[in-house]
Amino acid sequence: MSAPQDVPRAAGRRPLVPSLGGSRTLRVIGLGGVGGVVARYAAPFLEHLSEPSRLVLIDGDDFEPRNAERMIFRAAGNKAEVVAQDLSETLSGDSLDLAAVPAYVGPHNLPRLVREGDIVLLAVDNHATRRLVDQHCAGLSNVVLISGGNDGIEHGRRGTYGNVQVAWRRDGAWRTPSLSRFHPEIAHPADRVPSEASCQELVASVPQILFTNLAVASAMLSTLWLVLCDALHYPEAALDVHDALMRPVPLAPVLPGQAD
Repeated sequence: MSAPQDVPRAAGRRPLVPSLGGSRTLRVIGLGGVGGVVARYAAPFLEHLSEPSRLVLIDGDDFEPRNAERMIFRAAGNKAEVVAQDLSETLSGDSLDLAAVPAYVGPHNLPRLVREGDIVLLAVDNHATRRLVDQHCAGLSNVVLISGGNDGIEHGRRGTYGNVQVAWRRDGAWRTPSLSRFHPEIAHPADRVPSEASCQELVASVPQILFTNLAVASAMLSTLWLVLCDALHYPEAALDVHDALMRPVPLAPVLPGQAD
């Protein structure tokens, strides 16, 4: 099938070849509607890179029957453990080490869960956790943090809106802005991390649309691929399934020596 006439062709561009380089551990935080899809596609991708790697799934929440309208799972139980069990039955090689951590991230365990050189795919539904992980990564010299969210209702878009942000540090300097730099809702969250929130607060989470979740997960994985190809050209992307739209968000660059 030929490309539409109004879509520019990428003639003369170098081929994109993904490589883990010095990063061997990929961590998915949040295994719900977005993170569950991210993990299920990241696992075979990593396995067939032919580079030894480790995939760590982190979530303290459980799959419940009421989640079935927007999440894919075969059994009730802790999300990280259920997804890890599903993946372990489908992976065929020994190049990928798979682990599950049935816990919410918090100040007490984040230094142990996210370490120097990691690639982190953050798929949570609260700004407090985004801020917490963002602050922790700011203290590391080499880390890639890719955060995806489906919070469309607060934007007045009926749940069809999502976005992906990249906070990338290399050799102690920012390659892209932190998550909170241009997002005051993350810098000053009105919510709390799940480990500190009440049961009522957790039940009152924003309803999500399955297809927006899939779009956000796809955007996160595409961003991961560009990072591994060293071809990332945006710090944030916005999408809206209602408008059939996905595009980079223009942000001010991080200049050398500029404080975050």
